[in-house]
Amino acid sequence: MTIEEAQKKVDAWIKEHGVRYFNELTNMAILTEEVGELARVMSRKYGEQSFKEGENQDPAEEMADVLWVLICLANQTGVDLTEALEKSFEKKTKRDKDRHKNNVKLV
Repeated sequence: MTIEEAQKKVDAWIKEHGVRYFNELTNMAILTEEVGELARVMSRKYGEQSFKEGENQDPAEEMADVLWVLICLANQTGVDLTEALEKSFEKKTKRDKDRHKNNVKLV
């Protein structure tokens, strides 16, 4: 699925099942919560912490939750994520095309 298709699919789901979007500030808080849940899984799976019994161990599930809420925010605020990502690639390429190659810490 493309990013555009994902934005349309989330919008259709919200309209059919979700009644309406939560307001932007609520969704921003939910996004922060979801990023925290992803951080917890990552710190336990790849860091020094251990999982508690019954705790979610799947980073894919948490990444999908982060993406879902980010798409909701984009839809609410009129952001075309495909266009925004393309602009981000352009910006990063212009700014960082040699920076990382010349970083001795990365060799």
